[in-house]
Amino acid sequence: MARANDWASKVMALINGGNPTAAIGQIKVAPSVKDLKALQTIMTLSKMKGRYPNVDAAIADNLELLAAPRLHRSP
Repeated sequence: MARANDWASKVMALINGGNPTAAIGQIKVAPSVKDLKALQTIMTLSKMKGRYPNVDAAIADNLELLAAPRLHRSP
């Protein structure tokens, strides 16, 4: 049985704790697009979207980066 990945809830705990800088650091090393979209959904549902514009921008930027096709592959 696979464990549920609760990365988004951990990042939300950082945001709710008043540490958006640490949350942005975690967003930059997000495991997948799915996790970032889950975080974006949680922020929208909890009405936190817009309260921290830097966090919103980091989510949008990293969603774009992770969704883009790779130009090269490492050997």
